[in-house]
Amino acid sequence: MERVEILENVKAVFIDVLDNEDIELSDETTAKDVDDWDSLNHIQLIVGIEKKFKIRFTSQEIQSWKNVGEMLNAIQAKL
Repeated sequence: MERVEILENVKAVFIDVLDNEDIELSDETTAKDVDDWDSLNHIQLIVGIEKKFKIRFTSQEIQSWKNVGEMLNAIQAKL
């Protein structure tokens, strides 16, 4: 799966979980850049992404991400 396609699928999960059609994501996007991306929603985003791509992340992987780009790298590595 191409990185652009992964980003589009991740964006769809963000839109669904955060109920915000206007979300724009890039490799540099962090939780501070997205309204309502708090610790509770972070868990829901991870679960949604794991379901969408049929993959699982370790807590260590999740905690190591500093931005959306690192999340995309982790998804791509598991596909």
